[in-house]
Amino acid sequence: MNQKADAKRKSSQMGIAPLVLIIISAIFFILMLVMPLVIVIYRSLKDGLALYVEAITADNTLSAWRVTLIATVIAVLVNTFFGLCAAWLITKFEFRGRQVLSTLIDIPFSISPVIAGLAFIMTFGRMGWATPFIEKINEIFGTDIALVFSVPGVVLATIFVTFPFVSRELIPVMEAQGTEEEEAAAMMGAKGFTIFRKVTFPHIKWTLLYGVILCTARALGEFGAVYAVSKARGQTFTLTLEVDALYMAGSADSITQAFAVSSLLVIMAVVILLLKQLVEFRMKREH
Repeated sequence: MNQKADAKRKSSQMGIAPLVLIIISAIFFILMLVMPLVIVIYRSLKDGLALYVEAITADNTLSAWRVTLIATVIAVLVNTFFGLCAAWLITKFEFRGRQVLSTLIDIPFSISPVIAGLAFIMTFGRMGWATPFIEKINEIFGTDIALVFSVPGVVLATIFVTFPFVSRELIPVMEAQGTEEEEAAAMMGAKGFTIFRKVTFPHIKWTLLYGVILCTARALGEFGAVYAVSKARGQTFTLTLEVDALYMAGSADSITQAFAVSSLLVIMAVVILLLKQLVEFRMKREH
């Protein structure tokens, strides 16, 4: 009887613990994630739909949209290509410096984005060591290339902070896949790109898409690095910088406009989250 009572008591305790953890998690989720997003949407629409539409169609906002999309698209394309090449190289080949390359990929994770932006200024800015080379190129070709306080600077900063996302998703999957199938295809006479297209890519396609989604989300929300290399509102500001500029203006209308522009980022974040969940679902189904 005592054993049955102890077992029942332990079962009851085990049933309470998950419930408590669920309640704590739900409260934390609501307070830290859901409520702030709901407040952003509420504040953006509080003064009426007309002001909301005016805020998201203002010239500065449209310019910020354009710069954000340019930086995001280029960063995702560059980092997808690099991520594939780096993951293929690290997982399929043995060479000296392999571990060093793997470590270097993680540098953006360990460096503050603001420091990264300042590093670009010290490299490509007016006093940077690369400035004489850029000026020489401009002189020869009659161009006006500027890599800081310009859209190219924003693109470079975005590429840097999103650098590891694709490769870091691919490397564990490609390591688990091994090299046996590629080696067998090579022995049968298949060439490098054919091996990648027919053997490797089918195993990593959903992981690659997952990495692209994470890279896109990071690029859209970047603030620190682009703040350091951006200069002119309406020319080189991204959406995050436009939100900051509107909020810091301090007037009631500008703060409402800041929330309106923020709501665009919230909507994009929700869309990306849904895509992420869809890709995770497909990945689980395949495995």
